[in-house]
Amino acid sequence: MYKWIMALLTTGWLLQISSAAPLPPDVKAEVQASMTRGADWLAAQQQPDGYWAIPDSPALTGLSMWALQETDPAAYAAAINRAMVFILTSVHEDGSIWRSPSIQRKGGGLANYNTAICMTALHALNRQELVAVIQNARTYLSKMQYTDGGTYRGGMGYDADQGRPYTDLSNSYMAYEAMRLTQDVEDLRAAGETKADLDWTAAQDFLAQVQNLPDVNTNSYASDTEEDRGGFAYTPGAGASTTNEAGETKLRSYGSMTYAGLLALIYAQVDAKDIRVKSARDWAAQHWTLDENPGLGSEGLYYFFNVLAKSLKASGDEPLLSPDGTPIAWREDLARKLIALQQPDGTWVNDNNRWWEGDPNLVTAYTILALSNLIQ
Repeated sequence: MYKWIMALLTTGWLLQISSAAPLPPDVKAEVQASMTRGADWLAAQQQPDGYWAIPDSPALTGLSMWALQETDPAAYAAAINRAMVFILTSVHEDGSIWRSPSIQRKGGGLANYNTAICMTALHALNRQELVAVIQNARTYLSKMQYTDGGTYRGGMGYDADQGRPYTDLSNSYMAYEAMRLTQDVEDLRAAGETKADLDWTAAQDFLAQVQNLPDVNTNSYASDTEEDRGGFAYTPGAGASTTNEAGETKLRSYGSMTYAGLLALIYAQVDAKDIRVKSARDWAAQHWTLDENPGLGSEGLYYFFNVLAKSLKASGDEPLLSPDGTPIAWREDLARKLIALQQPDGTWVNDNNRWWEGDPNLVTAYTILALSNLIQ
């Protein structure tokens, strides 16, 4: 962890992180109470075998376990331990963490996605006996980065064994996050053992392919409109796109991917003063709202809240300013928004089921983790 802090210092990030305005004490207390209500509901939903919702997706169990850990590890110790055991039964010999799906789907067992989330959640438990599991998962994930040339170079997809070139920003940022947040286990490897890491220069190359920024993304599909400038899209040349008056298909920037792109740039150690970072933050400020996932409405709303909290925590409050120059109190605004959205039973859920957000298990875990980033 010390090495990661030093890296942030040298790229200008630590100053911004330490300058982030804390929540007012009364709001912080409300957040903690809200997290507890949500965690109580989550703990009650755990299945006897230790998983949440469906066994096919250990990532969902990882997110729920992580949420309980962030809320109160002592109070939810039994549920956390059951979840940990379930995740460990999902570990494969090559270090990956996933289960074969009960129905055939594109991406198979979503090995990269499940491994990235589960290894990060296991790392959050801070248990010595899990170090080898996390190290092996890192070795697996490091081999899954797309290293061939072209627009996909440096990115990650749901599963490397899809038989076609493919990467997207969502899977990529989760993999980058997993590798950064767990990198301290590399110092615990035995002497002479090969250490695992990503090609971070290639990661920056991939991020350039999905950011709408002239001179950084020179592909014909990059949008050069003021509305899109600086923001991020899901995958090169596809995903959320729009057709302009000339009939050309262009990437369309939207909220959740722009915050994912900003966080990915931080993990890739792009300097805080770099035009790529500044432009992403400018897009976020110009499109600031908590009433929707900007550009997608209610689709992926809680994913949006989750990645927004993580990215702005990592990059700091300033200089995120509204168009009229007023500082955006994002921590307090987001805290109050999420508390207001909580259901009487302690859950959060999206009426729009796109990307599984109709499942209160997933959405409640997302939200507890978002809230935890507001009080740390």
